[in-house]
Amino acid sequence: MSSLRTEISDSAVNPLDVVEQIAIANDWAYERHGEDELAAELGAQWCNYRLWFTWHAEMGVLHLACALDIKVPAKKRSGLYQLLALANEKLWLGHFDLWSEEGVPVFRHATLVRDGGALGLELLEDLTEIALGECERFYPAFQFHLWGGKPAPEALTAALLETEGEA
Repeated sequence: MSSLRTEISDSAVNPLDVVEQIAIANDWAYERHGEDELAAELGAQWCNYRLWFTWHAEMGVLHLACALDIKVPAKKRSGLYQLLALANEKLWLGHFDLWSEEGVPVFRHATLVRDGGALGLELLEDLTEIALGECERFYPAFQFHLWGGKPAPEALTAALLETEGEA
């Protein structure tokens, strides 16, 4: 996955103003839902991802959610929770969850901003790239488990297998 392209100022107080600039600079389809929410959609290797950025000014928290384009049938949800737990053990930042209403796996992370400080451009780019990177890294595990019928530990191992050398 290539780095996000931006040449913009990070002086905005509301971090969603900076996220909006990132979306514009990268030609993302996005929609701003007022001062506290921005939704975007972008394609990657495995699927289109839907991102939601929510700013809670009173708490000083920016929440990022990145939903995978996978619908989890109700009968397969109990088995998915083991995979989510195993995947979360591999993460340094954020976590995977299942949005029960939509039935989709989602990567979530919240960032605390102290004393009304601003979230800089580079940090917002990094958080977005981490979210997309983790979704891309674990997407095959969700597919192996949900549609390939593999047990959660086996699906995760197969998805995270790294090849070495060249054939």
